[in-house]
Amino acid sequence: MLDRYAIQLIRLPLNQFGKLLDRSPFSANQITVAGFVIGLLALPALALQQYWLALILILLNRLFDGLDGALARRRGITDCGGFLDITLDFLFYSLIPFGFVLAQPEQNAVAGAFLIFAFVGTGSSFLAFAIMASKRQIENPVYQHKSLFYLGGLTEGSETIACFVLFCLLPEHFALIAWIFGSLCWITTATRIWAGYQTLKPANE
Repeated sequence: MLDRYAIQLIRLPLNQFGKLLDRSPFSANQITVAGFVIGLLALPALALQQYWLALILILLNRLFDGLDGALARRRGITDCGGFLDITLDFLFYSLIPFGFVLAQPEQNAVAGAFLIFAFVGTGSSFLAFAIMASKRQIENPVYQHKSLFYLGGLTEGSETIACFVLFCLLPEHFALIAWIFGSLCWITTATRIWAGYQTLKPANE
């Protein structure tokens, strides 16, 4: 819901960083992988209840996620880069609630499982529509520089990161926040399924 506004705010600084990175020997895919490795380190940090460290690692992961896109837009967006980026993003999103489950399984396990279950709904509806949109050459005017069709919803990347920040700042309330955010994710999934079906269905149905 907020991604289109967040992109407008961070586009200029990211483009400036993209110019600097364009002079470096690093590729966009290398930055993607480096960011994912940083994000992976949040898992043991969470399991050990080092929440401030985990928060720093989460934010660094998201910074790298923006930088790889800025560099890719300068050097050329590729299908392999888009595939790598979205796959590692979804893995990262799921490992954060799993880390909180490892930290306090008795308190967080059910809520964490519910949130990961909800992420399956948002992720599968997002990717399934992106495949069909590409097949039909449907373009999204809001996210023209993305390698995939970005089907929006109530909970997008910006809301997810805000949720992760809340988790780290208020770890004792992880279960409550996870139940609430997971429920919002299911609303997103339902609206995506409806919107996707209405867009793709034959005219005579």
